[in-house]
Amino acid sequence: MRILLVEDEPDAAAQLARGLRDRAYAVDIAADGNAAVEKAYVNSYDLILLDLMLPGKDGMAVCREIRGAGSAVPILMLTARGDTASRIHGLDAGADDYLAKPFDLDELLARMRALLRRAPVLRQTVLRVDDLEIDTHSHVVTRGGRVIALTGKEYALLEYLAGREGAVVGREEISEHVWDEAYDPFSNLIEVYMQRLRKKVDGEGAARLLHTRRGEGYRLAREEEGGD
Repeated sequence: MRILLVEDEPDAAAQLARGLRDRAYAVDIAADGNAAVEKAYVNSYDLILLDLMLPGKDGMAVCREIRGAGSAVPILMLTARGDTASRIHGLDAGADDYLAKPFDLDELLARMRALLRRAPVLRQTVLRVDDLEIDTHSHVVTRGGRVIALTGKEYALLEYLAGREGAVVGREEISEHVWDEAYDPFSNLIEVYMQRLRKKVDGEGAARLLHTRRGEGYRLAREEEGGD
């Protein structure tokens, strides 16, 4: 899942981004309202964490502009203003949820999961493909009851494919949602991570779940015809 974090305090942004990346989220950072709007127009985000007090356009203006453009991306507003009136103004501006600072990272993660579950494509707590199970809360992955140890990026890639079970997912879509803006489109990172996942998920004589459609992308499903 790719997150846009809009926070003008460099230390706070770096600390929060580190915590999110440790939990397999890809994170882009915008330090002001104008940059936030620009990034939201250019990139495809699964969720936006939006600080209220920003240089340039404030969080309210950013939220209204994003919604005015027709985007339904979940927006969680973060602010030191915890009074009821501020919360109402944030929600009226188009935010989906409101969290007052300081907050506990675990509470933020729980609110993010709740918003992602309510997104247009329903995100279930446990994703199942054949005997593969992915717990999106604990990030525990098992196949046939055997726990599979994955790195954060391996997990993020597998979860994204599982959320689109049966669909062929192209490299561009994967890079937009699993990697951040530092991703090099000319690299072979996606291929490398797919090879790693195959060894871990489809190893030990198990039926293949991860498939490649040459020139199209990748597919997570019980059976595949015409793949490699």
